[in-house]
Amino acid sequence: MTGCPELVIVWRMDHDQRLKTIIQTFFADFLRLFFADWAERFDLSRVEWRDKEVYPDPPEGSRHELDLIAWVPIAEAAEPGPEASIVLVHVEIESPDRTTRLKPRLPYYYHFLRDKYDLPVLPIVIYLKVGLDGVGVDYCVEQLWGLEVVRFQYLYVALPGLDGVEYVQGENWLGVALSALMRIPPERVAWLGAEALRRLAEARLSDQERFLLGECVQAYLPTLDDEQRRQYEDLIRSESYVEVQAMNQTIYEKGLEEGLVEGLIGQVHLCEGVLGRSPRPNSELRTLTVDELQGLLDALKTEALNRRPNGAGN
Repeated sequence: MTGCPELVIVWRMDHDQRLKTIIQTFFADFLRLFFADWAERFDLSRVEWRDKEVYPDPPEGSRHELDLIAWVPIAEAAEPGPEASIVLVHVEIESPDRTTRLKPRLPYYYHFLRDKYDLPVLPIVIYLKVGLDGVGVDYCVEQLWGLEVVRFQYLYVALPGLDGVEYVQGENWLGVALSALMRIPPERVAWLGAEALRRLAEARLSDQERFLLGECVQAYLPTLDDEQRRQYEDLIRSESYVEVQAMNQTIYEKGLEEGLVEGLIGQVHLCEGVLGRSPRPNSELRTLTVDELQGLLDALKTEALNRRPNGAGN
């Protein structure tokens, strides 16, 4: 393959999983960027993640997997607050273009976590397609004949309500990447995409961090029309953006490998289900190499075949 790959999605991952990985990796940056006063209350050097929480969902009668649950110690220097030394931070990532689907469920999730762990819970919602006021506090209310019986509040980040041009020029690298999901004037879309990648290419990040943030820009930047595509290509051919070409090539190649890993993990989970086992946490499987994942998958398939009665499948 020669030249620079086009600005396209190269990692076929759903929105929720992509953002979950990014928020877990850059959690401290996320809180400092959008909720600085809350970030000061926590010891963000000792965050622990729970791999999965499944909740029976009364509004829909189904089971729902909560997006992200972080156990976050309270900083010693924090002002007096709850008696507990840990707060559960519950983050939900909402991709539909409305708030009405998620809001009624949030109080149920809160009480589920509060009762299960007997710890304070801080709920946060990240909206990918709802603007609201950008960053703020929202609420849902249950009333009985005008009596406000319950008021539930939560923090939110509504990315389309924020100024992408402002954030792409900021010093928080997560904010630079998420600018692709923010409000962008049509005439600046090509520039913002190239500028975000240029800044990330020059940032002091690990290769994995740079890949996650660069791929985020590629995945979420609005689709370029012909004129915007020409503007983008002219920019990255210029001397100021030369590092973007190399970065795009790296993202493309690493994206292919990551896509293979995700596919193998999915097949491992399927085989474990056939064998009646609980699936191994994704966080554990992602520490394996492609060859190790393939070897594990082959072993599980062999075990499943050996369990079949003679002649089954023939």
